[in-house]
Amino acid sequence: MKKLRILEVNKFYAPHIGGIETLVEQRARTFAARPDTEVKVLVCQERGEGETEVIDGAEIIRCGSLGTYFSCPLSFEFFRKFRELSQWADVVEIHTPFPLGDAACLLSKCKCRVVIAWHSDVVKQKFLLTFYKPLLKRFLRRADAIIVATKGHIDGSAFLPEFREKCRIIPYPLEIERYESAKRFPILTGKLLNKYRLKVLFVGRLVYYKGVSFLLEAFRQVEGCELFICGTGPLESQLRRDAEGLPVHFLGKLTDEELKAAFADCDMFVLPSVERSEAFGIVQQEAMVYGKPVINTSLPSGVPYVSEHGKTGLTVPPKDAAALAEAIRTLANNPELRRELGENAARKVRQEYPLADTMQKIFDVLKEGV
Repeated sequence: MKKLRILEVNKFYAPHIGGIETLVEQRARTFAARPDTEVKVLVCQERGEGETEVIDGAEIIRCGSLGTYFSCPLSFEFFRKFRELSQWADVVEIHTPFPLGDAACLLSKCKCRVVIAWHSDVVKQKFLLTFYKPLLKRFLRRADAIIVATKGHIDGSAFLPEFREKCRIIPYPLEIERYESAKRFPILTGKLLNKYRLKVLFVGRLVYYKGVSFLLEAFRQVEGCELFICGTGPLESQLRRDAEGLPVHFLGKLTDEELKAAFADCDMFVLPSVERSEAFGIVQQEAMVYGKPVINTSLPSGVPYVSEHGKTGLTVPPKDAAALAEAIRTLANNPELRRELGENAARKVRQEYPLADTMQKIFDVLKEGV
């Protein structure tokens, strides 16, 4: 039996922390476990010399890098390795945005099937996008298929509507069993200043597009709740100053076990993101699997497709602290609504995001025409 040779391409790989890195690791581990596939993963070091290792049956090739600039690693070795491995592969799946991967694919003139896993438009680096745009359009024309997580990824993109016929909508999976079997303990409850208050949870990097400053502003208009912020980032010092006098807990970077316990222990989850850089919000799924209602924002991305307004949570306009505060008060004052939305959320995760079904759909796209 001829095995399908899959090359996964991304900026980085675990233990680097990131939503896309988690998805790439899921693909590598799941596909490598199949008897009909062989998997290699091509990524970069954040800085330093390259190395190769085998993890869960997949060969991980980390190219040497001079460092990361404008969110993209700078690696000359990457181009040579891509050319070499694309000749080995039957199909290459490139996770974007990753300009280095786009350029390597086009310069290598590889003959194998090319699938783009489109996670987000380039949002922040608008000046650089002026120069990157022609390359990106060529790359999209070269692709045989484009995998997106929601319809919102297409409709909200500045590029994908033109290539709609190539797009395949396959949502991000969640390894539900890992959450169901995780140990639960009152990690948030034990830190409450007042045991009668509800626990509002935020999980994410403390960067501009997450909208935590608006969440803190909203919290000045909320009573009977305490806010727990899990994550670190460049805005942490400023956010701590903004939170002075508020019932807010900065928990920093938690372990995987502690994060799962936090999702299970909260009363509601809030994702107040303000830019399309937040393209999906896997953290929403992580709260929903534990039956927690979600408050998110109506971004032109996949975010409001994950937790739906009035079904699994509440959706408010981005950058609107007053609307965010009203949504928190609505859930805080209505335990029956929290229960109903939370039950719907748990049901949706189990019906729409199971790992095995999703991975089979992705595999079918990769294998198509090979």
